[in-house]
Amino acid sequence: MNFLLKCLLVLMCVSFQLTFAASFPQKPITLIVPFAPGGGTDSIARDLAKALAESLKQPVVVDNRGGGGGAIGAQMVAKADSDGYTLLFITSTFVTHSATETTPSYDVEKDFAPIAMIGRGPLMVVANKELGFKTIADAMAYAKKSPDGINYCSAGLGSINHLSGELFKQKTNIPMTHIPYKGSGPATLDLLAGRVQLFFATMPTMLQYVETNRVTLLAMTSDKRSPLFPNTPTVIESGIPGFEISTWWGVVAPVGTPASIVQTLNQEIQKAASKDPLKGRLLKEGAQLYQTTPAQMQKLLSNELQQWRSVVKSTDMKLQ
Repeated sequence: MNFLLKCLLVLMCVSFQLTFAASFPQKPITLIVPFAPGGGTDSIARDLAKALAESLKQPVVVDNRGGGGGAIGAQMVAKADSDGYTLLFITSTFVTHSATETTPSYDVEKDFAPIAMIGRGPLMVVANKELGFKTIADAMAYAKKSPDGINYCSAGLGSINHLSGELFKQKTNIPMTHIPYKGSGPATLDLLAGRVQLFFATMPTMLQYVETNRVTLLAMTSDKRSPLFPNTPTVIESGIPGFEISTWWGVVAPVGTPASIVQTLNQEIQKAASKDPLKGRLLKEGAQLYQTTPAQMQKLLSNELQQWRSVVKSTDMKLQ
């Protein structure tokens, strides 16, 4: 009797989840962007939100929650209801920040349900134009001669920009000072104004300023030259062996979100990334479409977390 009752309860639960998923969504969805408005991540997230709203027939509201290198937004989503109505737009910083913290403020592998990834691409090493740099070698020579070395900005402590700079510092052994901001937008403004000198920036953040000659592009962090800038060397070609870094974009939900809803969102997000304007934005900005199943995304997050933890350990770097 107990066995039959358990079977009945399981069937009722499955039936409820299927019904719930079939009717999802029934109200607006909030997409938390853990950085300040105006940066490249914010722009991609807004394109995605618009496309999802059209396909799901419900508003998808972008809520910028910058600060803490993305941790503030991540913590909000980790504590949200597991119903699919609160999502987190993530970049590789989602992993690098966690890898860098002595006591992680969120658990990449246990606090979230991976949904989908949409694209990935290299970083651009750029300098304030007034410095007159042309190459990575110029920046290194400046850092060695300057009493204060050279500084670089990032979207926040533990961000992919921050970790890239720290890895560069380790590999080159030049004096570098990190200046964190609450997002790529404000970091870019200070780079343009000359208040900071270098930026290991994502292409969506920096491409327009490179194309309009407002900053100097020194190198790309990919293993091969970018088709958009065939005359610009990679950091590896510039004399820094093994310096290959890429960033990516994706979406996660709170852990415990029903698998049926995760699957629905995965399909809709991949559809959105496969057509304009999102597809065009990614390709135009030098990124490649990069789509995964939730299970594949979970494996990728776990692998990258271990890789970045290894880098952090070898650099003996911890968040201030």
